[in-house]
Formats: sequence, C-alpha cells, structure tokens
Amino acid sequence: MRRNLAIQLLHGFCMGVADIIPGVSGGTIALMFGIYDRLIRQISNISAALTSLIRRDLDRCIRQIRQVEWGFLCSLLLGILLALALLVGSLRNLIHDYPVAISSLFFGVVAASAVTARREISRWRLSLYILFIVSSATTFALLGIRSGSIREPGFYMIFIAGAIAICAMVLPGVSGSFILLMLGLYDHAIGALEQFELSVLSLYFSGAVVGVLAFSRALNVLLRKYRDLVVALLLGLMIGSLRVLWPWPSDNGGLENTRLGFPENNEIFGASIAVLVGVLLVGLVMKLARVAENFRSNDALQTPS
Repeated sequence: MRRNLAIQLLHGFCMGVADIIPGVSGGTIALMFGIYDRLIRQISNISAALTSLIRRDLDRCIRQIRQVEWGFLCSLLLGILLALALLVGSLRNLIHDYPVAISSLFFGVVAASAVTARREISRWRLSLYILFIVSSATTFALLGIRSGSIREPGFYMIFIAGAIAICAMVLPGVSGSFILLMLGLYDHAIGALEQFELSVLSLYFSGAVVGVLAFSRALNVLLRKYRDLVVALLLGLMIGSLRVLWPWPSDNGGLENTRLGFPENNEIFGASIAVLVGVLLVGLVMKLARVAENFRSNDALQTPS
C-alpha cells in the first residue's frame, strides 16, 4: 500500500513538473505512465457526485463518492503541488537561462512519450492514422498563435483562463502553461505562484475546478466508447506540441517563442545530447514503472484471500 502511494506521488510530481513547462502537459506524463484513463475516470466520478448533490439525490451522490479512489487522486495531487511549490521558480529561470538545452530535453521527453503511448492502440487502422495526422497538423498550426502579456487581467478573465488551462493540462500534448502563454497570462500566473497571492490563485483554482469537472465527464464517455480514436487524437496533440519545444530560434526566452528556425551549428551537439537525455529519462521512468508494477502483482499474489 505504501509503495503504491509513493509511486503515485512520484507520478504526480512528474506531472507537476510537466505542467510548469510551456509545451509539456501533465496529461502526456499520465498517458506515458498508463494512468490516464484511471485519472479521467476518477475525476468524472467526482463530477457525477457533485451533479447528484446539486439535484439533491443524496443516495446516488454517496454511492458515486464511494467509487472515487481518493488515495490515488490525493497522492497525485500532492505530488503535483510539491512540484509546483519546489520547482516553479527554478524551472522558470532554467528555461530563460538555457532555452536550447531545456527545450531539447523536453523535446526528447515528449517525442519518446508519444512513441511509448502509441502502444495504447493495439491495432492501427487507416481512420486512426488520418485522425492522428489531422490532429498533429492542427495542433502544430494553432500553437503558432501567441498574444502579448497581460499585466492586470480582470477577475472573470483569470477564472476563464483557469478553466481553459486545466482542460489543456488534462489532454496529453496540450500544455496548460502554453495556453496561459497564448492568453497572455503565463507570467501573471507564475508570478502569483511565486509570491503566493492567495486571492489570485483561488480564482485560477476555482476556474480549474469547474473546467476539469465539466470536461472530464465528456472525455470519460469518449474514452469508454471510442478509446482508439481518442488515443489517436491525443497522440496527434502530443506530436503537434513539439512545435513549442523546437529549440530554435532561442533569442527571446526559449519556449515563449513559437517561430521555427534552423539549428545553429555551435548548438547542435549540445541540443542532440539533451534530446537523447530526454529519451533515456522516459526509458528509465518506464523501466521503473514496470518494476513497480511487477512488485504490485507479486504482492497481490502473495496476499492471502
């Protein structure tokens, strides 16, 4: 039991790190770890329970609350919050100080994660390939859009941005951080985290809660009925998001720049090494995940019924 909680805490921590980086999604990490469906299902259960509560159907609400795996969700959330609390400032500085290295590292992570997640589909059909290509191309094009930074957004705008960004964070390949960047609110949100501005953070959080509860139910239904199509779409989002992580040009803050440029000769070797490190990190994490899964299976077999 403790081992499971520790593993889930690590999963959450990795998701939190991903959510800080524009261009990387916590959903990508969840899909890579094989916990994506489970996560969406639990959030959907909470959404259904709240709907029953609003309708004053208390018996149904209690049944739905009991279906939620609270240990799983709370350990993930704690890991995410730990990552945000410990790393948000230092990661932001690293992105600005070493844009090519950090972009290349996460380029490798996302590319390797997409290859790993491809195994979620047992048999690829023509329709899945078409959906994957369309999803990749559309994401690639849309991520070229970026607005300027907004210094003093209104309360309603912060709430709406929180709702949109959390939906993006749930989707593999769609970075909630980059959505905030496109809306001009990334610096505002990161600044609120660093300064712990509770009133601003509560607005972002309220929007996020409303957004994720509404969005997760629809996504849960789609995953149950059209799983292969949804996964192909999500893989396209992951590949299309590589535009944000392309390291060049690197002259204005790295990941905030979505223009595409040619590699610079003096940076190619270092960038290639960083990509390789990202790929190897994914391989190492997946190896550790398989070892942990074997431990869980052995524990289950040895536990007397």
